[in-house]
Amino acid sequence: MSSTSFTGTRVVVEELLRRIGAGDPERIAELYAEHGDWKLSWPAAEHGRPATPWIRSRATRAEAADHFRELAAHHVPEAAATTVERILVDGPEAVVLGEIRQTARPTGRPYRARFALHLTVEAGLIVRHHVYEDSLAVAAAFEG
Repeated sequence: MSSTSFTGTRVVVEELLRRIGAGDPERIAELYAEHGDWKLSWPAAEHGRPATPWIRSRATRAEAADHFRELAAHHVPEAAATTVERILVDGPEAVVLGEIRQTARPTGRPYRARFALHLTVEAGLIVRHHVYEDSLAVAAAFEG
């Protein structure tokens, strides 16, 4: 593992978190490779739920931007907060641990969900984005 790789990965991850906080899907998507591996931990039978359309696999930079647009459209931005507890970096791999606090726009229900975000950075771009979160808390907030 080179120190350049370690520094580059951390810089990209910290910039991603900053852009997510700023809420501009196009600027966020600029940090992703044109093609990548994007997965969200969600029970297989739950993919495609109309109430949570942002929760699905993605493969392109354009789809990454779509994810953040859909996420914003289904939540109340003024009621959102994310706590990042730790960023672990090992070469091109990074894991971000924390908790999100959101409010579902359709139901007005707030929720909290612990998460782990596993990222892989190559040539300064994110090529893997895997999210592991409390999907039960998210689903309960969006149920009618």
